[in-house]
Amino acid sequence: MPVAQRAAQLIAIPVLDFDVATLASLVRSGTGGLLFLGTDDAPADLRERVTAAEGNPTAQNKPLVMADVEGGGVQRLRGAVEDFPWPRDQAATMSPEQVQALARTVGKQMEDAGVTVDLAPVLDLDDRAGPNATNPDGKRSFSLDAAITSRYGIAFVHGLQSAGVLPVVKHFPGIGLSNANTDDGPAATQPIDQLRRNGLRPFADAIAAGAPAVMVSNATTPGLSTLPASVSPSVIRDLLRSELGFNGLVVTDSLSAGAIADAGYTVPEAALAAVEAGADLVLFGSTLTPADVAQLSPQDVAATRQAIIDKITSAVATGDLPARRLDEAVAHVLAAKGVELCRP
Repeated sequence: MPVAQRAAQLIAIPVLDFDVATLASLVRSGTGGLLFLGTDDAPADLRERVTAAEGNPTAQNKPLVMADVEGGGVQRLRGAVEDFPWPRDQAATMSPEQVQALARTVGKQMEDAGVTVDLAPVLDLDDRAGPNATNPDGKRSFSLDAAITSRYGIAFVHGLQSAGVLPVVKHFPGIGLSNANTDDGPAATQPIDQLRRNGLRPFADAIAAGAPAVMVSNATTPGLSTLPASVSPSVIRDLLRSELGFNGLVVTDSLSAGAIADAGYTVPEAALAAVEAGADLVLFGSTLTPADVAQLSPQDVAATRQAIIDKITSAVATGDLPARRLDEAVAHVLAAKGVELCRP
């Protein structure tokens, strides 16, 4: 693939309220994924809408179709997926085996709707109220206990996988007990020495159990990095890739977050920095309030996507982004799509 087409594979384009038809030209030109956002219920013909937008894609151009389906109040596919409890309530009332069976059912319903990737489960450790403006986790966390979160998180991962849906564990390196919500502005995780004692364990356990994808947060990690994790080589390359040995797909949290802007990045600048740091698939446009919906017009999505492609291609041309890093990221995205690459 030409460099620009490879760059496009690293981008998930946001789709507001399932209006994928307005982005069909972008889908057909090649993209890493589609990310469903908004508050509308999923339409009964969602699979047909996605198929129509794809046209007749090659395997590499067929996008990963993504949504947040965690349970409780985080459910982007109401109407297609039946409501089910918050993760905290799952851990309090169900066995891991029951959660695995539940996730398999959820995955089958997602797959029936044409959605192939669940941005779940949350592996952060938290026992506070929320999610709310100051705590992004709350009931999205299975538990403050690392062993419980590992057992239930892995059960959810395996349930989705058994239904043919790709799970994405999040929010690495763990935003449980963080001091703010990165959607709105800067936030910090617990210090790295505390995360090593507790918060990293569910991620390490899930990776060992075969988790295929990890979402990296936009929080900083005291003692490790002053950069948001999503653009930090210390977090992605050193901690996640090298120390924990993760070789799968690394997905950023939304680069439209307040924490990213506060750190001085535009979305295209953050996308390039994330790829340089070791991320493979970049997300944007998923922190919108109703007043910001215009930012997800098809024209604005297309312009942001093109600006990201231009940043990446320019960086490859100048040598600031090694072609080897671009190709590694593309390979991870295509592997998540089920595309097998020939290697020398």
